[in-house]
Amino acid sequence: MLRIGELAERSGVSVDTLRYYEKEGLLPDAQRGDNGYRYYAADNLDRLHFILRAKRLGFTLADIRELLSLQVDADAHTCEEVKRVAEDKLAAIDSRLAELHHMRQALAHLTDACCGGPHAATQCTILTAFAQGKAAPEPHQHRHDA
Repeated sequence: MLRIGELAERSGVSVDTLRYYEKEGLLPDAQRGDNGYRYYAADNLDRLHFILRAKRLGFTLADIRELLSLQVDADAHTCEEVKRVAEDKLAAIDSRLAELHHMRQALAHLTDACCGGPHAATQCTILTAFAQGKAAPEPHQHRHDA
């Protein structure tokens, strides 16, 4: 059994994060000792590493909760279900990358148009574009043609 501080130290996350993950159902409820300390089974370190790896790949806590439920009851689920979750995340990442690319193009256009000279910022083309609503790209709309 690991005390919460030991689990935090071994995993590299804070005690508050562990409490939050427990509250959100990502970690099972800790056992309480007579001293009131939270104690976790050693396999919770593996579970925590799973959570942290998934977070680094952009999965939300809700996504991770779903992945954990698939892992915990793996015999009742298929690889197809796990792949669907991963493909959904990949599609979301691709969409975000497209948004970021569009944002970058718009900002590059603005900075290219600005002379960057020593004159007053009231004459700055970037500020003018923001004020006139010409700076921010329109949100990307997904079209589904029937």
